[in-house]
Amino acid sequence: AVSVSGVLLKTFEQVFAVSCSLVGASRTDAGVHAYDQVMRIITPLALSPEHIRVAWNNRLPADIVIRSVEVVGDDFHPQFGVAYKEYWYHLFLARPLPFLARFGTQLPEYIHSLDLPLFGKTLKLFEGEHDLTSFARVEPGYEPVRTVDEIRVEELQRYGALRVVVRGEGFLRFQIRRMVGAALMVARDRAVISYDDIKRLLVEPQRTSP
Repeated sequence: AVSVSGVLLKTFEQVFAVSCSLVGASRTDAGVHAYDQVMRIITPLALSPEHIRVAWNNRLPADIVIRSVEVVGDDFHPQFGVAYKEYWYHLFLARPLPFLARFGTQLPEYIHSLDLPLFGKTLKLFEGEHDLTSFARVEPGYEPVRTVDEIRVEELQRYGALRVVVRGEGFLRFQIRRMVGAALMVARDRAVISYDDIKRLLVEPQRTSP
């Protein structure tokens, strides 16, 4: 399958006629846009960082852009030296403007009302260290316990949207979207699950279907 890292590597070889090794800080799920991804390359090229950035960018497709390049020490690693990662998850409360639609999820028409204070309160349950087996796809070899440093909801009134901001050192696959989905099920009219159900699943995790 086509991937961001694969395109970067192929383009690098086309531009500079040498290969390089590449490690990214994190992978992204389908439909997710990385605004500030960090990666490390190791290359024998004796060129300035700015020269590499400009030449590489000139051959990349429009949906990938390298914002900066700098020389780092041998001990730098984008996965093992993470201070934090931050996800933005956008929810449109009404039909969004066309040029914004791809950057968020429109709430289904059957959600006629949403208890915003309860939505935010439910999301706060995920702060701290929890076994998130019930709210993520835990793949073999991965630890299900994760720490969410902060989670908050911001109202973007101009765009009729909510922004859920989640900050932590690392996340499991589908963790963010399932946490947000669970909070929506609690806070919507004719709630499907309760606030107490979420609390219980964080204390007594149950494996969900993939």
